Amino acid sequence: MRPTEPVKIDIPMSNNSINAQIQDSLRAIAEEKGIRILLACETGSRAWGFPSPDSDYDIRMLYVHELDWYLGLAEGKDNLSLMLADGELDITGWELRKSLRLLQRSNVALLERIQSPIIYAQEAGFVQNIQQLALAYYSKIAVMHHYLSMAEGMFTELKTQEEYKLKKFFYVLRSATACWWIMERDDIPPIVFQEMLNGLPMPKDLEERILELIALKATVGESYLHKGEVHLFSHIAGLLEKARSCAQSLPAAKGDKVALENLFRDTIKRT
Repeated sequence: MRPTEPVKIDIPMSNNSINAQIQDSLRAIAEEKGIRILLACETGSRAWGFPSPDSDYDIRMLYVHELDWYLGLAEGKDNLSLMLADGELDITGWELRKSLRLLQRSNVALLERIQSPIIYAQEAGFVQNIQQLALAYYSKIAVMHHYLSMAEGMFTELKTQEEYKLKKFFYVLRSATACWWIMERDDIPPIVFQEMLNGLPMPKDLEERILELIALKATVGESYLHKGEVHLFSHIAGLLEKARSCAQSLPAAKGDKVALENLFRDTIKRT
């Protein structure tokens, strides 16, 4: 089986050396592990749209093995994890069966991967097919609980600190905004933070301040300590209060397994 040839693209806020290193790493992983890469993309702050100059590269893959791998009595290991380039390249991957099971449960990490704006490799048609299925399995209640739990845990800590990492503040702000999206919209929260802001009735003064902070974050390291932002803290607190009040009444997914089974079989038959 020939490994998937990564797609050459221009990577925002990257450079040619890193780009080449990522492409070479993907080729080597595919050959060594005997896998076909269905999708390799960026997640984390680079994909969200607010990286720091020293942000690492969170590269996430969906992949499929050769057909024989699926014919044994026992299921094999369904994931891989590698740290390369002295930790600058954080590469993890999920096997196709695992990925589709997670899609059925409306797993947020999976939903973000298939929306990533930064694609390093993809098999023609696969991303479009899985994106079309994602809405059928979209569970508002599951996704709300993910983002709400993430935001509340970090927000409790931030509120006790006079100075805090701007990186952590953005994690909270993005998660709270995703909760707002779920309450206001029927589609899946987008991975790109700016798209969330554009799709919600954000007060203009708050949006302008958020954009200023994004610009600031692009100039400071991840260890940078920030202070203040009373109005944004109040905004976050209000969003989380509303999210808590409606979280349990949100609908779950309604999709069945048939479409997932079809995509699984069609994909592994092409190995």
